[in-house]
Amino acid sequence: MTDPRVVSLAPSATATLSALGAAERLVGVTHHCDPPADAGSAHGTDPVAVGGWTTPSLDRVAELDPDVVFTSDGLQAGIAEECRERGLAVDHREPATLEDVLEGFRGIGDAVGRPDAGAELAAEARGRIEAVGDAAAGTGGDTTDTTADRPVVYCEEWSDPPMAAGNWVPDAVRAAGGRYPFVDAGERSREVDPEAVAAADPDRVVVHVCGRGDRVDPATVADREWIDAPVHVIDDSLLNQPSPVLIEGIERLAALFAGGVEP
Repeated sequence: MTDPRVVSLAPSATATLSALGAAERLVGVTHHCDPPADAGSAHGTDPVAVGGWTTPSLDRVAELDPDVVFTSDGLQAGIAEECRERGLAVDHREPATLEDVLEGFRGIGDAVGRPDAGAELAAEARGRIEAVGDAAAGTGGDTTDTTADRPVVYCEEWSDPPMAAGNWVPDAVRAAGGRYPFVDAGERSREVDPEAVAAADPDRVVVHVCGRGDRVDPATVADREWIDAPVHVIDDSLLNQPSPVLIEGIERLAALFAGGVEP
């Protein structure tokens, strides 16, 4: 496949395409995507904004005559099906675990004719994750789930009502050297019982409210009666987006757990 015309309706796909060096093939993105400066250069034009993440104009998508349309998450499953009904080739992914995310790098590379780049990106990500684990072990940590030395971490993806992050976030916490007793890896984020959080006695609280970036006042969480731990606010994309930026998020968590980053 030579310079396919690509439409990305998912910020995670756009970020992955950028990491693969394939953003130059983008002809369409959503308002929520952040393509690099060279996006669309293979086709001599900047990628067209086709609407929002859950509200793209499929007429506009079809007019771009894409070879492949990328969608992600269950919230875009209906959009993916509508694209297929229009005769468009769709690469739809709903990763639930960290392993799913890493395998997605390979899959997206395959879909745009860059299988080697996809394999290399996945291998690089695994190497960085392994390095995080080695560093945690080197400072007295243990990468098993049973050790009492691992800090208990509560990650909040939504605050009204408070919801503990699920999907790949439990994997990310464990990869960074923490324990996460609130949601199992692969399960969806869910509302938490404040008493259950207090009983778990977390050592760290990480707030990454979906869609808010890092624009959250940590005091709004720290002032709750059932929170008695340092509260860290990080850009939500570092944990919520199933793209290479998630690896940066794991490295950020590891620094928090090691005490290298203040709240």
